[in-house]
Amino acid sequence: MPTIKYKVTLEAEERAMLQEIATHGRHSSQKLLNALILLNCDQGQFQEQSLTNQQIAAVLPVSMKKIDRVKRRFVEQGLEAALDKRSSARPCLRKMDGDVEAHLIALSCGKPPRGHARWSLRLLADKMVELRYVDSISHETVRSVLKKTS
Repeated sequence: MPTIKYKVTLEAEERAMLQEIATHGRHSSQKLLNALILLNCDQGQFQEQSLTNQQIAAVLPVSMKKIDRVKRRFVEQGLEAALDKRSSARPCLRKMDGDVEAHLIALSCGKPPRGHARWSLRLLADKMVELRYVDSISHETVRSVLKKTS
């Protein structure tokens, strides 16, 4: 299946805005990189020659896949979408509600199991599953809950 080639053509005001981002002010590193990518990919009338993805990837610390993503977002969604950070479409569902967090805190304050001097995150996660407070939980989730409460 051939890859889709996205052609970036910038208007004069878009080009001026991208050059302003690239040379002045304080912007996030990703916004700056995206601006530089778009400036170098421009095939409009205001650009003498555009660079290939390989040439851009050799100069800027980005992969060719990122260059393709920025170009695609510019063509499909516009300049602002190509510059700004995209929010994740993946929903982050909480595994623990207040009741389960209370059980975890109470468990961590109690005596550790026989043969252990103190509770480890993995021991707490295993005990929470064993006591059927949750179906499954990672030690990292236990860490973040305990860090939030301390």
